[in-house]
Amino acid sequence: MLPRLLIATAVAAERDAVLAGLGGATVLPDPLAPNAAEVTVVEVGVGPTQAAAGTSREIAVAIADSAPYQAVICAGIAGAYPGRARIGDIVVATASVAADLGAESPGGFIPVDELGFGVSRFAADPTLFPPQAGAISGEILSVSTATGTAETCAALTTRYPGAVAEAMEGFGVATAAAQQGLPFAEVRAISNLVGPRDTASWRFDLALAALTRTFSIQGVA
Repeated sequence: MLPRLLIATAVAAERDAVLAGLGGATVLPDPLAPNAAEVTVVEVGVGPTQAAAGTSREIAVAIADSAPYQAVICAGIAGAYPGRARIGDIVVATASVAADLGAESPGGFIPVDELGFGVSRFAADPTLFPPQAGAISGEILSVSTATGTAETCAALTTRYPGAVAEAMEGFGVATAAAQQGLPFAEVRAISNLVGPRDTASWRFDLALAALTRTFSIQGVA
């Protein structure tokens, strides 16, 4: 039996962009295996909670069917922090970070791990989705509320100087993968710059096209 790779996306448009890059293939070259892996692309829902639940369900069903996954990739679009990536860029996570999971205090934000209640980041496996030429590597923040002000953008980039982008699902998908001991990666195509909310400047089309290209370049189409 071939190793199995799960690719989790938030919404159907992201799923379809990945599938377009794969060219309809269900078997593809895999850096985790000497030959190939069977791939499944699944829409798991928006936000960390839905993403964790949807990914966990998919992993559990695969185990029940005696066809478990060997690795998980979270793929989709994201917002870039100004000066750290541009619209159309591909960002590959070094870690997925729960940026707003914790507590406020007079001295500032306290991450949940510093409170002693779990973890706030999962390191990505660098061999699972090696960055292509031109791709940007860095932390990808997972937020429950998309940033829409300059003040919040500044606070996050100060708190997480290694962050290059934000999205909403990576930490949830990573949590589900970690519970089963599976390697994890997160790859994002940039659709907008983080800051004051300006939907007129968002370029979902460019980001989805970039997502398709990056999965094609990985040698699977």
